[in-house]
Amino acid sequence: MKEVLEHLTAVAGVSGREDEIRRVVGELVRPYADEVGVDALGNLIAHKFGLGPRLMLVAHLDEIGLIVTEVDERGFLRFMPVGSGIPAWRLVGARVAFSNGVPGVVGQEKVEEVKDLRPARLFIDIGATSAEEARALTGGTGAVASFAPSFSVCCRRVVAKALDDRAGCALLVRLLTELREVPNDLVVVFSVQEEVGQRGARTAAFGLHPAVAVAIDVSPAGDTPEAERRTVALGKGPAVKVMDTGLIAHPAVRELLLEIAGREGIPHQREVLERGATDAAVIQVTLEGIPSGAVSLPCRYVHSAAEMIDLDDLEGAYRLLRALALTPLAGRF
Repeated sequence: MKEVLEHLTAVAGVSGREDEIRRVVGELVRPYADEVGVDALGNLIAHKFGLGPRLMLVAHLDEIGLIVTEVDERGFLRFMPVGSGIPAWRLVGARVAFSNGVPGVVGQEKVEEVKDLRPARLFIDIGATSAEEARALTGGTGAVASFAPSFSVCCRRVVAKALDDRAGCALLVRLLTELREVPNDLVVVFSVQEEVGQRGARTAAFGLHPAVAVAIDVSPAGDTPEAERRTVALGKGPAVKVMDTGLIAHPAVRELLLEIAGREGIPHQREVLERGATDAAVIQVTLEGIPSGAVSLPCRYVHSAAEMIDLDDLEGAYRLLRALALTPLAGRF
C-alpha cells in the first residue's frame, strides 16, 4: 500500500482539475471491479455487485492548490487558494508545480507581523522576468498549481503532499484489489471537489442512493507540542468519527464501526472534531437522508506541502474497512 500511496501523492489533482488522478486511480481499480464509470461531475465510481444493501465508501481525489489571479509586469504570479483552511504563513517558501511541470516557489511581501500575512501578500515566483514570459510558461490567469511532489518515510511515518486524501484513496484501491465476493452491493466512490464544499460526494450519493455510507478522510492530529486541540494522535489507530462541524455520525453507523474494531482487535480512537468536515456531511442529507459515518486517519500538518500519517494507522483503517465491507448489512439499516 505504501507504493500505491507514493504513486498517488505524486499526481497533481487540485479541485476541479482531477482528470489525471482520476485516470491513474481508474487504471488501478478497473481490473478488480465489476463496473467502473465516471459521472457527470467527474466522480470515479467502482462497483462490486452484491445482493445485500448498497454500501457506499468514499474518499476524495482532489487536493488543495493555488490558482493564478493575475501576473504583474515583472513576472510574479498572484494567486488565491483553491480549498479552505490554508493559512497564508504555511504557504511561504512552499515549492509548487503547475500542471505542465513548471516549478515555482511561494514568496511573500514584507509584513510587520505574522497576523498581517494573507494570500494577497503572497506570490508565486517561477523565475520569469516579465509578464509575457510568465504567461507563456504557465498560461497566466486561471492556471493552477499544486504542491510539488514529495514522499519520504521515517519511523513508520509517511510525509508527503496530498495525503489528504490520497491516503483514503489508497485504502479503497487496496480494498477493491483484494476483495473477491462481497455480501453487500458495494460502490466505491473516488469523489471530486471535496476541498471546495464536498460537491462530488453530494451528486454521487444522489445518483447511487446507498443504504449506508462511510467517508474515509484525514483528521488533524492534536499530538504535537502545544497543540491547539487534543483530538486524535498518530500511531493510536484509525478514528471512528462521532461528530464534526458537518456531521453527527449516525448512531448505527458509528456503533457498527466501533463493534467491528473491537471484534477484530483493531486499535482505534473516537473523534470529535471542532473544525472541519468530510464528504459524509453532504451524503447524510442527500435524498431522504442516508445513514452516514466516517473513518479518519490522524494527520499532522493538514493542508500543507508536508502532511504526515502513520503506516500502522493506515493498516488499521484498511482492516476496519475490509471487515465492514464483508459484514452483511441486511436488517441493520
